[in-house]
Amino acid sequence: MTEPLAPGQIRIMSARQTVLVIYAVLKDAIGHFTRDDGFAMASHVALSGLLAVFPLLIFIASLAAFLGMTGAADTVSGLLFEAWPQSVASPVVREIHNVLTVRRGDLLTFGAVAALWFSSNGVEALRTALNRAYRQQETRSFILLRLQSLGLVLLGAGILLAYTFLVVLAPLALETLKVYVPQVETFLLSINVARFSLAGSLLIIGLFITHWLLPSGDRSFRDLWPGVLATLVMWIFAGSTFGAYLASFANYVSTYGGLAGIMTAMIFLYICALVFILGGELNAAISRQRLYWQRRVSRLPLKPEADV
Repeated sequence: MTEPLAPGQIRIMSARQTVLVIYAVLKDAIGHFTRDDGFAMASHVALSGLLAVFPLLIFIASLAAFLGMTGAADTVSGLLFEAWPQSVASPVVREIHNVLTVRRGDLLTFGAVAALWFSSNGVEALRTALNRAYRQQETRSFILLRLQSLGLVLLGAGILLAYTFLVVLAPLALETLKVYVPQVETFLLSINVARFSLAGSLLIIGLFITHWLLPSGDRSFRDLWPGVLATLVMWIFAGSTFGAYLASFANYVSTYGGLAGIMTAMIFLYICALVFILGGELNAAISRQRLYWQRRVSRLPLKPEADV
């Protein structure tokens, strides 16, 4: 039976045990990733994501036209791929622009509804990958899950349109305001910082919502933030490294010919999907190891609390 803590006493893990915790977490996360076909799941997520991008932007174009926001879909497509390496984003944005040149004004046409449905398939791919990462068996109704995916697509479309207003249209309004109120110019810098801070936070919020809502089971903020933080750091590193590789060494044209642009985008999405799934695996491994080491720490010798 575990000895209760006396006043002024705490149980402290040694440096060696801390290293063992980190090693156990990484071994658990990477081991589970490889055993449960993480590489194959990353391919599934990457392909589903690429197939969902075009329908999503078609739906946004219909929604933007319905709201009278002409050209907003083109702006959204540019903003979506702004963080991608230039050689990866350019061919995709070009093809998306060609698709969006078709006039789309009715939100309730069959094409717009079909685009919304196919966009939700990308959300379902993320759900499947996260359920595997968190070791969850899906028991919820198919209809409920699909409605949730459709709702998230609608929410994402609305957020992207709001993002377009904040990052693109707001400066025009501020310039007009400067003509009538010159004193406002001193506040423009802080306003710009606030706009781009809000735009950057959308990605973080989206990651938290994805890890919280999509997989089965209950998770708290404490269970989610390590994987989200690791995903952001690995995305930045992977994007920079892949961009440098494309600029210096890669020549996909000699391998894929006219499909080089799309294949480059697929490889980049595959890398992003690997990182995304590893973030979920990391959260699951931390949760498992936290329970294990809580039992171990409870049996460690008691040490007097350090004087403050």
